Amino acid sequence: MKSSLIIGSRGSRLALTQSNHIADRLRALLPGFDIRIEIITTTGDRILDAPLAKIGGKGLFTKELETALLEKRVDLAVHSLKDLPTEVPEGLAIAAIPVRENPADVFVSARYASLDALPDTATIGTSSLRRSAQLLAYRPSLKVVDLRGNVDTRLRKVAEGELDAAVLACAGITRIGRADAITQVLPAEIMISAPGQGALGIEMRADDAEGRALIAPLIHTDTTIEVTAERTVLAALEGGCQVPIGALARVRGQEMTLSACVCSLDGKRVLKTRVTGSITSPVDLGMQATDDLIAQGAREIMAAIR
Repeated sequence: MKSSLIIGSRGSRLALTQSNHIADRLRALLPGFDIRIEIITTTGDRILDAPLAKIGGKGLFTKELETALLEKRVDLAVHSLKDLPTEVPEGLAIAAIPVRENPADVFVSARYASLDALPDTATIGTSSLRRSAQLLAYRPSLKVVDLRGNVDTRLRKVAEGELDAAVLACAGITRIGRADAITQVLPAEIMISAPGQGALGIEMRADDAEGRALIAPLIHTDTTIEVTAERTVLAALEGGCQVPIGALARVRGQEMTLSACVCSLDGKRVLKTRVTGSITSPVDLGMQATDDLIAQGAREIMAAIR
């Protein structure tokens, strides 16, 4: 019978904040348990001098954590769900998805009050092809540049004037206590979020029935339903976390609305759809949105990117 849990986590401030949040919740649920965090460095953490899209492959921020799980060096791994590929390795499973933070993207600038206030040819940073494509679709004259590093590093580069602005995830800034840096929350009409953005995914060994039962109280039903629909779009289009696919679902009572998009890298083609259905069929809703995007030409855009 278990009396301890080892949590695998990346070593960044944001990752450790997220993992400590889960650890604290588990300590409250499991008094007397020894719960500790093991820091594991991933490929995405090691390679900081190249755009994510050029490093290649899926699981840039998750593979080493999953290896540690399979080797039983850790009992669970805490991921930003948007970084977790839709294909989970054999022997592993997403055991819990807790309630998520605001899934929106945010505009950050030391000089300008909004994305609309940026002058033409202003420099704006992001590490995401999805954000870059939607920025170029909305403001084609902007100079979008690659921005790597942790959240603190990105905010510092904006504050020190290396960039006119940057776009980041609202959840990450909020979790590290820097909501004060947010200049504008971008509406979905401008920027559809990444599938699973703002949510955490807790991954465990599939055969660890006792461990999965212990963390089951962390499961948040509405968040799980929303991200299931979003990740269905990502999986159906065979996209990883570094392709310009956006998907955002919101539960309202017994209904859910799913907005999704596929963009060309230059932002000149942005295919969008918005569908509504029952919360009991998130996969069906995700497939409905996918079929609509494919009918508009999503496959051609994805083939060109590959």
